[in-house]
Amino acid sequence: MLYRSLGRSGLKLSVLSLGSWVTFATQVDEASARDLMACAFERGVTFFDNAESYAFGESERLMGRAIQKLGWPRDRFCVSSKAFFGSVPQPIPTQHGLSRKHLVEACHQALSRLQVDYLDLFFCHRADPDTPVEEIVTTMQHLIYQGKILYWGTSEWPAALIETACRVAESQHTEPPVMEQPQYNLFVRKRVEEEYRSLCQDSGIGLTTWSPLASGVLTGKYAPGESISSDGGRLRLPGYEWLAARLNTVTGTRQLEASRKLIALARDHGTTASQLAIAWCLSNPHVSSVILGASRKSQLLENLSAVDWVHRMSPELTKEIEALYPDPE
Repeated sequence: MLYRSLGRSGLKLSVLSLGSWVTFATQVDEASARDLMACAFERGVTFFDNAESYAFGESERLMGRAIQKLGWPRDRFCVSSKAFFGSVPQPIPTQHGLSRKHLVEACHQALSRLQVDYLDLFFCHRADPDTPVEEIVTTMQHLIYQGKILYWGTSEWPAALIETACRVAESQHTEPPVMEQPQYNLFVRKRVEEEYRSLCQDSGIGLTTWSPLASGVLTGKYAPGESISSDGGRLRLPGYEWLAARLNTVTGTRQLEASRKLIALARDHGTTASQLAIAWCLSNPHVSSVILGASRKSQLLENLSAVDWVHRMSPELTKEIEALYPDPE
């Protein structure tokens, strides 16, 4: 496994990591979650991503029980949580957002669910217009001083707001955010490649990106020309109604066609569309780690093998992949 620094920090993460969104506690039970984490760990994965809102906290509970049963030394892995949406279906105002109250309590709850003494990474899951940036920065410093988190960052924040947080931290002589967690794949590129470019270069922000396969579209599992529905068709996972609706649009049809071409391109190079799509994400030098999701061990093993393609992503191959979908979001 390869490792990269998390932005300007001294922490090095495995370039591929395992996340639990939409899998743990919904598609994956406790035994399967433990097997997937063991499989990833044995192949060099050191970062496991989670959030308070994933399965309303049950995802973190599953991951915590798996960590305990696997018995890993604490200095051999990194684990994260994210706060904003809350961990209950209908949170009241004190149970979500980025207020000092919710950030502190969300951190404590994540520690309890994950059964660890500290979080390696703690993300502000979305921007909160109701909470001053100064309050967020000082709260994160408070948690760092207490030894409850080591690094903090953001997820899907506008670059301008991240820059503001960095300036506030500098003025207060506190720890700035060091990571951002955005979506990044062949279809969703502009935020990472354009909006965050100077942020990564000038402020040293590292990226832990999610959805490298665009919710499975880039694997080719959804064929062009098919009618896809969330209740009776190819797409039956609860919560994926939005994807079924998207794939039945003009944009969705173009994405399905691009995935078909990616399969053919991957076949010509002796690999799979999944591996090529993930390796393409890793070809961006600002990406510290690509978060994988998996519900089966065979799926995880295939995707982990993408690391073998990192050094084979020539500029020519990169351009060939990007030409498959030339007008990304």
